[in-house]
Amino acid sequence: MQDILNIASYRFVAIADVDAVAVRVKESCERHELKGTVLVSPEGINIFLAGTGPGIHGFLTELQSDPRFDGIAVKFSRSSFVPFKRLRVKRKREIITYRDNRLLPENGRAPSVSPETLAQWLDRGCDDAGREVVLLDTRNAEEVIYGSFEGALTFPITKFTELPEAVESRKEALAGKTVVSFCTGGIRCEKSVLRMQADGFPDCYQLEGGILGYFEKMGGKHYQGRCFVFDDRIALGPNLDPLIETPGF
Repeated sequence: MQDILNIASYRFVAIADVDAVAVRVKESCERHELKGTVLVSPEGINIFLAGTGPGIHGFLTELQSDPRFDGIAVKFSRSSFVPFKRLRVKRKREIITYRDNRLLPENGRAPSVSPETLAQWLDRGCDDAGREVVLLDTRNAEEVIYGSFEGALTFPITKFTELPEAVESRKEALAGKTVVSFCTGGIRCEKSVLRMQADGFPDCYQLEGGILGYFEKMGGKHYQGRCFVFDDRIALGPNLDPLIETPGF
């Protein structure tokens, strides 16, 4: 029985009191007996947690009592076990490391495209303006092994900070095309699309909600395989079913 509720969530928002937020979040997680990882930084919060349904919803209610996190988008999935071994609440310089101080997603999001619109573009073979659509996978090579969108451009990178150089190497091939950047849950694309715009790619978008958000809305349409996740479930299928059904394997 899949009675464990898992959540993935993030928000870029200015946080001046990082230490205080981290303390409150940790206390809330402990109170609701949750395990997983929460990153808190001056640019926002990144959340991966698992626990009982009441525990998860209790945590979210407390989190959203802070106006900075009110209405935060959350992706839900279920499993038969808690896929984290412990709780970790960390203070970080960035909630997703990119090392480009010019990018400030907390001051404004990059343009996005919904899963429904992307599926329509892929069905048609072009965007609404008739331009060719290129899907750009911002994840590393180990993640891509488990699956990706059909025909997506992937790179043999080992970490996110290598992405700008990899994209630059394909700049001529991407010129004049609509580029849709995607990752697991959307957080990496918040920065990668802003960087691509700064580097001379005007027609680029992030996939709203990432692969997991696409699975929720469109299932496995135009996608091959699974999506790697950063916990003991290893990877989720288009129905959000885990690759690993029981712990210890």
